[in-house]
Amino acid sequence: MKRLILEQSSEEFYTSHSGLALAGACINRYSDLGRHVGRVAKGGDHIAEIDILRSYLGLLCLGKSDYQAIAAMREDDYFKQALGIGRIPSVERLRQRLDEAGGDLVSVINRCSRIMLKRLEAPITGYRNGLIPLDVDVFPQDNSNTKKEGVSRTYKNYDGYAPIAAYLGMEGWCLEVELRPGSQHSQNGFVDFINRAIAGAKDLTKQPLLVRADAGNDALETLAALEDAETHYIVKWNPRKSDTVAWRDKVFADGPVKTPRIGKRVGTIVVTEHKAIKETTYTFQRIVRVIERTIDKKGQFLLAPEITLEGWWTDLAMAPEDIIELYRQHATSEQFHSEFKTDLDLERLPSGKFATNALVMALGAFAYNILRFIGQTGLIAPFGPVRHSAKRRRLRTVIQELMYLAGRLIDTGRRLKLRFSRHCPAFIAFSAVYSRLMPAG
Repeated sequence: MKRLILEQSSEEFYTSHSGLALAGACINRYSDLGRHVGRVAKGGDHIAEIDILRSYLGLLCLGKSDYQAIAAMREDDYFKQALGIGRIPSVERLRQRLDEAGGDLVSVINRCSRIMLKRLEAPITGYRNGLIPLDVDVFPQDNSNTKKEGVSRTYKNYDGYAPIAAYLGMEGWCLEVELRPGSQHSQNGFVDFINRAIAGAKDLTKQPLLVRADAGNDALETLAALEDAETHYIVKWNPRKSDTVAWRDKVFADGPVKTPRIGKRVGTIVVTEHKAIKETTYTFQRIVRVIERTIDKKGQFLLAPEITLEGWWTDLAMAPEDIIELYRQHATSEQFHSEFKTDLDLERLPSGKFATNALVMALGAFAYNILRFIGQTGLIAPFGPVRHSAKRRRLRTVIQELMYLAGRLIDTGRRLKLRFSRHCPAFIAFSAVYSRLMPAG
């Protein structure tokens, strides 16, 4: 092995994050963010508000959420060129300006993110029956041992936040993330959130929606809102203090009973109920399933039967087994949560102010959609880098394969060139995505 001679060029400019050109095209060409956010600096500040947001979105697209990361980009010409930034803020200025903006820009950013998806004609796929899933769920963020505003005890038994998110389609496009205190119940403010999510989803697709929510949102106001929105839904029933034995007797007496193995019985029935809500009578349908085990899966006889009671509210006219399977796939949203917390580094939020962290989460959803689109366009296609087959790629994979791609920036003939190594395995995928975002002519 020969000893390497290490040199640092003073003339040529290299970048380790070529993928920011793709993110910049999404932000500036398709989102309208620049139209709705101030382009002109206010007062004595020489940095426009749009440049603050572009700078932080660039960091998030590289998987960095801490303010300190902007310090390494201040002399990075490619960072400015790729994202269309006039001036890159310092660490202190970035923190100050995000604090000043607070939550005032959250609705604007959410709207611009949806505009971007619509203009990009992002693929929104569903099931064979034409239903497009719209998954809504709360996920906790561990911010323990901090004194940040809004941090309180979550249902996971640690201190943090409990934001609620809405994901559309099999791809998991994020329509909105609403930051909430950790102790806030998932049902508090849920109806307003789901109404916004449904409106946003209907703006992106004309296919019928299937809203899925867990037992934390089992409430009559939720079911009434979903009925009024004229959308399909599956909401997990919360048995609360229901008489498990009485339900077992009813289900086994009225419905079909299966015996998957010795010592285990499974019964399912469909119950129709009429409820009066604000002088309006609704008809709801609930699937109830009871599982009774007298022998466990290892063959051990139980002293008392083990009874599991489950249920799902739905308006779908399908076999109970199919509805239960559709709800089971709602668990995919847990992966989307983890991509926020790990891939975008948004587990522990950077600010001590609640409004600022709400803005950070909105920007996180924006960056999430950018990376998801880049992944669906460049890494699912047959020309993508060699990987196992999949319907979508994790954001971490997108960051590793396309965002952190080494290149050389060349300024020649009043034009900029981005040159890659001849052995670059992701060049074809990168070129295809860039051509899709920035067509010639």
